[in-house]
Amino acid sequence: MSDSEPRESDAAAATPFELVVLMGLPAAGKSTFYAQRLAATHAHVSMDALPRHADKRRRQHALVDAALAARRSVAVDNVNPTHAERAELIGAARAAGARVVGYWLDAPPRACLGRNAGRSGKARVPPVAIFTFAKRFEPPEMSEGFAELWRVRATGTAEAPSFELQTIDT
Repeated sequence: MSDSEPRESDAAAATPFELVVLMGLPAAGKSTFYAQRLAATHAHVSMDALPRHADKRRRQHALVDAALAARRSVAVDNVNPTHAERAELIGAARAAGARVVGYWLDAPPRACLGRNAGRSGKARVPPVAIFTFAKRFEPPEMSEGFAELWRVRATGTAEAPSFELQTIDT
């Protein structure tokens, strides 16, 4: 092998990978967006899918760190309501050399209440949770460290969901 030929490790290092941070109130459409737009290319990490008895935040970080260490693109599907909570994820991605993309599923609490009412079992959250997160939610900003940031609005119906995306540049 000559010095000009790429080695296998060089090719792996050049392969782009990213951390996607999904943000929005409960029942805003984050998991549906993931299923439609990211499932084919990104691992899925959601605290909703973790066992109730586990330290969910610690477990989430371990799963994200493992995906990033393997240079695998990963999407974190949680409310991610504050700059501080998102900073933990963005810091881990940057340390691993991953690109960070944010998708803010911007839905008003009343719309989320309507979607939540159609859920059953563990997927349904107490309505007060939607309003509690709405009070805590800090809209994302590019200055948090995103390479790309999108505002997403769910359109369509429950049977045929679709999404409108608008870039956030500031």
